Parts: sequence; C-alpha cells; structure tokens
Amino acid sequence: MSRPAGSTDYAPPLIDGDFYAIQDMLTADERGLVDRVRAFAENEVQPLVVEHWAKAEFPHHIVPGLAELGIAGIGYDGFGCPGGLPLLNGVVTMMLARTDPSIGTFYAVHSGIAMGSIYLCGSDEQKERWLPALARMERIGSFALTEPDVGSATSRGMTTTCRREGDEWVLNGQKKWIGNGTFSDDNVVWARDVETDEVKGFVVDKTNPGFGAEKIERKISLRIVQNALITLTDCRVPEADRLQRANSFKDTAKVLRMTRAGVSWLAVGTQMGAYEHALRYAQTRHQFDRPIGGFQLVQDLLVRMLGNVTSTQAMMLQLAKLQGEGRARDEHSALAKAFCTVRMRETVGWARELLGGNGVLIDEHVGRFVGDAEAIYSYEGTREMNTLIVGKAITGLSAFV
Repeated sequence: MSRPAGSTDYAPPLIDGDFYAIQDMLTADERGLVDRVRAFAENEVQPLVVEHWAKAEFPHHIVPGLAELGIAGIGYDGFGCPGGLPLLNGVVTMMLARTDPSIGTFYAVHSGIAMGSIYLCGSDEQKERWLPALARMERIGSFALTEPDVGSATSRGMTTTCRREGDEWVLNGQKKWIGNGTFSDDNVVWARDVETDEVKGFVVDKTNPGFGAEKIERKISLRIVQNALITLTDCRVPEADRLQRANSFKDTAKVLRMTRAGVSWLAVGTQMGAYEHALRYAQTRHQFDRPIGGFQLVQDLLVRMLGNVTSTQAMMLQLAKLQGEGRARDEHSALAKAFCTVRMRETVGWARELLGGNGVLIDEHVGRFVGDAEAIYSYEGTREMNTLIVGKAITGLSAFV
C-alpha cells in the first residue's frame, strides 16, 4: 500500500508471514487446529515470554493449555496419539516458534524427539505404556544424546556407558544441553553398551536414584528452555525400560532424520516471527514524520526477510510431502536443517538491523529471536555436519574423518 508523503490516512495491511499460503495445503480440520494453536500462542504465550525469557524461567502453568490443544504426538498413529501428517506437525511447530522459539523447542523436544524415540524404537508394549500419558502431557519427555565433550561425534565417540547385570542395565556418564531435562518425567537416554560397543536407548524416570539433572545457567539463547546437565551414576534401569528396537546408532539416526525436519520448521517459525515483528515496527515507527516502512531501504530489508521465510516454507512443504510418502532420506532432512537455519540467521539479523538501537531490547521481541536463533542454528546437527551428510549423498564420497 502506497501513501503520499505527509498524509495521515495510512491504514497498514494485515501482517501475515505465510505469503504463499502454505496453510491452504491443510484440510479444513487441520487449519482449524492451527488457528487454535496460533490463538493460544498469541493470547497465552506472547504476554509472558519477555519476562520469562529475561528470568530464564519456564512457564509451567501453560502446559495444561497446550495439552488441551491435543498437539502432542501429531504424526504418530495409535497409542493415544492424534495421528496426522508431517505437514500438520510442521505448521504447528512453526506457529509456536513464530511466537516464541523456546516454547516451540519445548514442544519439539517433548512431542518430536522424546515421543518419537519411543514411537520409532519402542516395542508395542512400551509405546502403550508411555505414549498415552506423554500425548496428554501428563508426563513430559526429554532426549539425552549430546555429552559435555561429545556433540557431533556422538555416533562414534559416546562416552556414556551401559552394562547389563541380570535384568537391569547400569548407566554411567553425563549428558549436556538436554531440553526439558530439569523437569521431564521420562528421559530418553542413549548409552554405549560396554560389551557390544553398540548404542542403546533407555527411558529413565526422573525419580531413579542414579539420575541427576542440573540446570545450565547463563545462556544467551532459548533462555526459557530448561537445558540440563544430566549425570548418571550407577543408574539402574530395568531391561523392560530399554527401548527394544534401539540396538545401534542407526536406530538413533532414524529419530534424528525425523526431528531434523522438526528443527527446520522451528527455524522457519523463528524467522517468521522476527519478520512479522519487524514489519509491525516498520508500520508504526515514525521518523521524518512518516512510518519508516515507507522508506526504500526498509522495504528492501523486509522483502529480503520475506523471501527467506517464503523459500524455507516452500522447502519444508516439499520435505513434508516426501515424509508423508515415506521417501524422505537423511540428506533431505540434513539439507533442510542446514539451509533453513542459515536463512534464519540472515532474517533475524535483518530484523535486528531494521529496528536500529531498539533491536537489542527484548521488549521489542526481535532481539529475543536473534538470541534464540543461535541455539537453533547449532542443535540437531551443525551446518557443517549436515553439509557433509548432503555432500556424501550427492558425490558418493564421504568427507567424514
């Protein structure tokens, strides 16, 4: 919408980061659910995120409201889960991250990587035992893979060990950066079998005497997420709580293939939120007696942001289609994670630039997205590691050490 210099009748158009209407690919019922998620995020989450981000506290009181939405376990059939296609789960994740990347991450850890580990690697009995309560969010899940000294190299360098003694397994080691880990009830822990040298998965209850979780402090990113340093000291876990279909890191990789796509949706939602806040600022911030949105350089920044948002949405739309058809491969998820997070970094940086000095104030929101983007850029595989996965696929040559 154009406006002559000096006029006062400017009525800004509605702000919508879904410029190519990817939500139109959903069914009417699915769009209704997404609308409820968006309303919940805007009405219940948005008003509290600044204070909770500043204090690095998690708003536990919103969990019952999230549970009522019925979104935990989207994509999983049966066992108390709502089912649904990957696109629906992706758009829900995007909508949560659009308001707050920390709440989006909480959802992705619980519903995606924790419940997903049980769904993909657990026996039917285990899925029936754990998933219904997790789907109702009566219990919260976490996923413990990364270690203090081992991140990208966990497939070969995992130091947390498990040793079988009769009908129990004894776990020892530490896990770091575990989202939800300070308060989660069911913790999916990955450990290397000292006898076979293969990676196995376990669901460890937070009340286990050998399980301890310490909050990681002084973060500049995803401050609302409660990341934990988990210590396992002769932690005894019954054989019944070992994920029966997780017998090597190849099984762990099945989970990561699925959840890297989820993190890519988080990256899309993060830049979508930053773009919308920047656009709103441009419509309302006045300099030289007019909204700054009427300046050419500001419009250039906004269009660059929108191009990044829209291109990554389109990429994720096609990846969700491949997932739904069972054709998605590791390199598909890896390319999405690498590409979407790089574009996210650009977008939040441009949003910060548009706000000038106000961009560093968390009350203006954009600065919060800038900080949160840094963690999303790194977790679930760095850009470099995902690049090597894709590079191996397209060249047929491995560049891994």
